[in-house]
Formats: sequence, C-alpha cells, structure tokens
Amino acid sequence: MEKLTTVKHDDIRWLDIVHPDEKSIKRLKRNYKFHELDLEDCLSENQRSKIDEYADYLFIVLHFPYYDRIRKRIIAEEIDFFIGADYLITLHDGHLKTMEKLITKCKKSKADLKEYLGKGTGYFLYIIIRELFDDSFGIIDDMEKGVIKMERDLFEENTEKDMVRDILWLKKDVINFRLIIAPQRAVIAQLEHKNKKFLPENLEVYFDDVVDKIEKLWSNLETLKEITETLQNTNEVLISHQTNRVIKTLTVFSVILLPLTLITSFYGMNVNLPFGWHSLAVWGISISMLGLAILMLIFFKWKRWI
Repeated sequence: MEKLTTVKHDDIRWLDIVHPDEKSIKRLKRNYKFHELDLEDCLSENQRSKIDEYADYLFIVLHFPYYDRIRKRIIAEEIDFFIGADYLITLHDGHLKTMEKLITKCKKSKADLKEYLGKGTGYFLYIIIRELFDDSFGIIDDMEKGVIKMERDLFEENTEKDMVRDILWLKKDVINFRLIIAPQRAVIAQLEHKNKKFLPENLEVYFDDVVDKIEKLWSNLETLKEITETLQNTNEVLISHQTNRVIKTLTVFSVILLPLTLITSFYGMNVNLPFGWHSLAVWGISISMLGLAILMLIFFKWKRWI
C-alpha cells in the first residue's frame, strides 16, 4: 500500500513515496512534466542504475544493499529520484530504515530540516545518498564479525559441515553486495558532472566524498572476498585432511585383519592341521593372532602411518 510523506522548507519540497503504485504515477504525471518512460521505470523491478538528464530535472536510479532477516541474505533496494530546482521526489519499497530516519529528523527538528533542505535539492540528494552508503558500512561490520567467528570456529571439531554452509552463505552475501555496489560507482561519479542547475560546482566536493565512501566500501568487499576464499580453501583442506585420516585408520584396520582372517580361514578347513588336535589350540591361536595384531600396530606407529 502506498505511503506518501511530504517535507517542506521554504520553496524546497521533498516528496517520499513508499510502495508506489499506478495512483502514485498518475499523481506525478498530473503535477509534473516527467517523461513517460521515467514514470514507467518507477513501477518496474530490477532497473539498472542510471542517470537521465532533462532540461528541468534529473531522473536517477540507484540501488542500496539491505539485509533481509527473513530470507537471511543481502538484497538490493531500488530508489528512484526525481530532482528539480525546488523539489526532490524519492520512490522506493521502504526496506531502507535510513529514509525513515531522515523523515523523522526533518519533522522533529527544524534545525535538521533547515540543514538538509535549506541548501537546495542537490545538497539534500547528497545527504540522502551519503546516509544510505554510511548504513552500508554497518552491513560490512556485521559481515566482518561473522568472519571473525568463522576463523575462531574453523579449527574446532565436528564443525566442517556447518562451516561449509556458513562460508557459502557469506560468499553469496559478498557476491550480492559487490553486484549491488559495482554499478553505483560509475553513476555516482557522473553526478558531479551533470546538470549544474541542480548540482552546482560547490557540491562537487560533497559528491567526491560519496565516491570515496563507495571506493572504501568496494575495498572492504575486496578484502572480505579474499578472506572468504581463504576460509573456504582452508576448510576444504581441513575436511580433506580429516577424510584422509579416517581412510588411513580404516586401511590400517583392514591390513591388520587380513592375516588374522587368513589364519582363521586356514584353521576353519575340515582337515588335520598342526596342533589342531591339542586342547589348548584355540587359546594358542588366539594369543598368536593378538600378538600379531599388536606387532603390526607397533610397526605402523613406528613408521608414523598412524
């Protein structure tokens, strides 16, 4: 269901639309002269990140990561921006708590309202993008804590299967995060060079700051990617080593049982055999077999095969 919030300061207006629908688009079409394709894009899913420049407004599509606690994975949230000389319109699905925080600040604090909207729509666009990327670092921090826990648990016994699953989930999150952030790098870099009417030259330094944040995010993701691959390789080596130990143990027992089986089979034949008539033969054979097994174990231990 659509949720519409309007925030206003002097002549500058921020219109935030959560869960836009056909009614939302008709309202925008009636009140603004936006291109038909831009309005259609607002209702489409999985739009690529982009900037479309027009004479009196910019249409911007960006994506930001958030952690879906139900599906337990990182997902992209699309935000569509219409920015003009005296208005900024945002359309999204409401998964990003940063947008709610900004609305609350603007409504509760006149100082924040003046700070955000008092310097024009271009500056407020910078504020929104900056805050959204700052929140992305929180997701990175949570992922790094998960990595630290995995490193601690990696060498504990009986964790191989759980560790494989956890590493694969982490690897998937890193891949999803990278797929979200990668296109934003180019789009944000273009912002400072677009329509100077809405993004004046004195804002270039601010968007440079956003570019730096994205590059830092990307650097952290590269580090996480390398650590995840190292964890996966290490875990595979540990699993392989554990498997080899089990196989080696089973092989040793098989080798020990082979001569014992041969002896029991030999004396199980229905023919006259040495000492087969003796009353203590069964005990002698049993002690001999036990001694042979012990000697073989000592030999294997001496050769460091077990």
